[in-house]
Amino acid sequence: MSRAIHVFRTPDRFVAGTVGEPGDRSFFLQAVHEARIVSVALEKQQVQVLADRVGLLLEEIHRRFGTDVPPEEVEPRDVHPLVMPVDAEFRVGTMGLGWDAEANAVVVELLAITETEVDESVVLDDTDEGPDAVRVFLSPEQAREFATRSERVIAAGRPPCPLCGEPLTSAGHMCVRTNGYRRGTVLGEDSTEFGDET
Repeated sequence: MSRAIHVFRTPDRFVAGTVGEPGDRSFFLQAVHEARIVSVALEKQQVQVLADRVGLLLEEIHRRFGTDVPPEEVEPRDVHPLVMPVDAEFRVGTMGLGWDAEANAVVVELLAITETEVDESVVLDDTDEGPDAVRVFLSPEQAREFATRSERVIAAGRPPCPLCGEPLTSAGHMCVRTNGYRRGTVLGEDSTEFGDET
């Protein structure tokens, strides 16, 4: 069976978003053009890596080609949640990122997880063999907004423990840096308790 490649050359939106409560969130990327919506599932770390790499690519594009790119402080205009219901086409395994000088666009490609190793030649290519893919072309402005919004989506999860950096839950957590003390939150105030977490 030949692979399905979902191409968005002029997306209305390309965003990262989540479904679920902090601590139990599922991460998705969603591309939308008019009535066409394609969502893919991925890990939080993959969203972080993609946002970081998009930022670095924009800097490199500006340095090498002199292309105007928006500053890092740009405010994303699209702050709306994902279009519901979210029905993922696939879970992302490999990600590709490139610059199309003719289209003046950042190209993001997301490939489905496969049991076989992905040949690099199928990334950003239209070959019939390989995993299903989503390919999105973004203007530099859209790319910067994607990176900024993604950073905010990632940061909207559970706050980190100020001592060890591990995520806190509403009941606190057993912090390795407190030597047996349990750090928690009671009615919005920090508290410390002795004993084991039960």
